[in-house]
Order: sequence, then C-alpha cells, then structure tokens
Amino acid sequence: MSTLLAVLLATPATTAAAANASICNRYCDTRDPALSPTDRQPVTAAVDSRTLVLHFDDTDAMGWASIGGGGAGDEVWLDRSMDGGRTWSDGSKLGDTKVPSGQTGWRTLMYNVDDWNTEGVGALRACGEPAGSSDIACTPWARTTWNAGERRTAAATALMMSYDRGSKLFGGNGWWTSANALTAIIDNIRDTGMGSYEYAIADTYNANLGAQDGNFTNEYLDDTGWWGLAWVDAYDLTGDSRYLATARTDADHMWANWNSTCGGGVRWNTGGEYKNAVTNELFLELDAALHNRISGDTTYLNRAQQEWSWFSASGMINSSHMINDGLSDACVNNGQTTWTYNQGVILGGLTELYKATGDSSLLTTARTLAGASTVGLESNGVLREPGEGDSCTGDGPSFKGAYVRGLGRLNSQLSDHPYSSTLSAWAASAYANDRDALDQYGPHWAGGAGSSDYGCQQSVLDLLNAAG
Repeated sequence: MSTLLAVLLATPATTAAAANASICNRYCDTRDPALSPTDRQPVTAAVDSRTLVLHFDDTDAMGWASIGGGGAGDEVWLDRSMDGGRTWSDGSKLGDTKVPSGQTGWRTLMYNVDDWNTEGVGALRACGEPAGSSDIACTPWARTTWNAGERRTAAATALMMSYDRGSKLFGGNGWWTSANALTAIIDNIRDTGMGSYEYAIADTYNANLGAQDGNFTNEYLDDTGWWGLAWVDAYDLTGDSRYLATARTDADHMWANWNSTCGGGVRWNTGGEYKNAVTNELFLELDAALHNRISGDTTYLNRAQQEWSWFSASGMINSSHMINDGLSDACVNNGQTTWTYNQGVILGGLTELYKATGDSSLLTTARTLAGASTVGLESNGVLREPGEGDSCTGDGPSFKGAYVRGLGRLNSQLSDHPYSSTLSAWAASAYANDRDALDQYGPHWAGGAGSSDYGCQQSVLDLLNAAG
C-alpha cells in the first residue's frame, strides 16, 4: 500500500488545532531526550543531504525529532496528529528548533504521542527544513509501542485513531461500519486482554442510543443487525444487561419487517420488498445469539429456525455453494455479486444456531459453504473482495472483515480447526505486504497500491483477531 511519503505535505486542517496544546501523561511535553531510557528510530527521511529521524522513548510513550548531516540554521520539529495523520495542528511545529552554530545536527525536546486525559490516540512525525532552502520534508507517521506491543493490538490502536471523540463513531459518521469497527475492537479486547479501548463501548452506546430511529435501529434492517450483534458482543465482554436489551430491541425491529414476499424473510429496508442475503444472515445470527444468552427463551430460537428454513430454501445459495446478493422480483437468485460478507455472516449464524440446537448438520453445511468461499474468493492465495479497488472509503472495505470474523467463529467451533492455516496465511501476507509504519493497512492483503482508512483497518483487525 502507499504510505504518507516524506515529501507529501497536505495543508493541515484547523480542526486539529488542539494537537498543539501541551499534553501531560506520565510526563509533560518538552522533556529532555537525554532522560529517555530507550531510543528506537522507526522512520527516517532525507532532504538536501540532511537526515531526519523520528525517535521514540517507548517506555514513556514520548518521541522527539532530529536532523543531521547539515549545518547551523537547519530547522527541525515534530507534528502530532490525533487522527492517524489525516490532520494535524496548523503550524504546530512542536519543539521547533534550529541547529546551533558550529554543529551539524540537533534535536527537539520530547513530546507525548497520546493524550490519555482526552482519549486521544496519537502519532508523530519528524519534519525539517535546511537553512536557506524552501525544501521541507517529513518522515512517515509512526507511534510508540504503547498499546501496540504486537500485531493485533497495534492494528487495534491504529483503528482507534479513526474513532471520532465528538460523534463517538468511527470515521466521524460511519453507521453500520462503526458497528463492525466496534465489534472488531471488542473482539480484540477479549482475544488479547488489552482493555485500553473498552471505553469506546459505553461512549458509543451513550452518544448514539438516540440517533437515527433510536436504539440503533433505522430503515435499513441490515444496519440494525450489525448493531444488534455489536451489542451482543459488548454484553459478552462487559456483562452489562443494557447492551443485551438493546440487541433484543434490534432483533424485534428486524422481525417486524419479516413479511410474506418471496415466502418469508426480512426485507432489506422498510420502504421496499427486496430480500437480500446479508440482512437475513444477520437476523439468523442475532436471533440465535440472543437465544443462547437468554435463559428459557423460545421466541428467538423459533425465529432463528424459521429464518434458516426459509433462507436455505430461498435459492440465494447457488450451485457453487456461494451466496449471491439476493432475490429478484420473481423471487429467484438474482445472480448478483457474491460479496465476501455474504459468505461470512452465514458461518457465524450457523455456528450460533448449532450452539442453540446441537444439530450437527448445521456445521456440515457451514463447512461446505466455507470450503467453497475460502477457495472461490482467493487470489494468489490471499482473500480478495470481488471487484476490490484501491480505496478504503465507503461500504466495501468492511466486507472482508465480516467474512473472516464469521470464518474464525466457525473455525473455533470445529474441533479440527480446519481454517486456521488459511487465516494465518492471509494474516501473514497482510502484515508483510499491506502495512505502513503506523500499522495502518490498505485494501489489498497481498500488497499493492492503495489508501488506508477505518474500513480497511477494521477488516484487517478482524483478520488478525481470527488468526490469533
């Protein structure tokens, strides 16, 4: 993937002006680098024969910049971003200083990477300008190993850089994609034991409970399903009953949109009659999951069984054991794209329904579907979304994450864990070929040109969670 190259300097946004304010964590900004017990140098850049270096004190989560190979008057400073390098404070120049007379290099003081008091997840870069020159260069963005000690937690921290501290949603206003990103964070907390970002659960819930149509419902029933599953996940982690109650409300909202068109199924939105795969797969998984968590339940189990009976006979599963997007007006398979998430959510749904019923035929069916999709969706041995582009914005970049999440849950349920090697190979490829210095990932797990944003980051975090 492409990174923020040292020579590319966008105009910083004024919305990030707070990044220039002094921050105090373990120590306050402007600490002497001589006091650092470590000096890790993850990224460098060159400008007019000078070398810019970003240094980190990983013990105290602070960094500083240096310039070398030049002369008196060369300028060096840090930029600090709280949104993954998308914006930084206008004219921040943290620690801005110049090489003294008689010296060939100099360094700034140390500055904090994160702002622990305001839940700010940060990044730094070193920048410089030679004396008498208009050439300015910066290193790529990077951060300390704080909350990033291994590949899963590092990816989670990079995803949290996209968590908007105002809206409490990922990317500022992502809706169903925020539900998926939050689910990936919750799973990461459970899998790694790193609870640093657990605050995002209550923050998201409290800030958005009244949004859209309330209780995380809206006119799109798949959106409601994603949120319902996120709150089941939140309940599993925290034991907070309000999350389970909201998940029940979401499932009930979906059930209210089950009708007789095409013989049953939940419609995609309240203003139409389209029956699509992902909405009904989400309904299956959500209702089965609720049954498995509510003592004495029969209602949600009956709905889940009714859903699977209808879905399995609907024709959306094609002769290649892949699932197309939905049904036509004539109530037959519409032949539209076999998106990755259509192949993955069903695996999570069948796994939950197996837990509810003990019916081993459900796992047999899930194995057949997973066997088809792990082969059918690979390109050069790595999972690739149909029509995968170079952008990480929009809905599509979140699809692969939902796929590997479902595959991972099925794999954990099966005693022989048949997909462990596949998930591990995909994760190894993404880590080696699709990652920058800030542990941000792009759209192509096999490598290649592309941008990064929270959709791609959520998907790769799901992958790393599933691979372990």
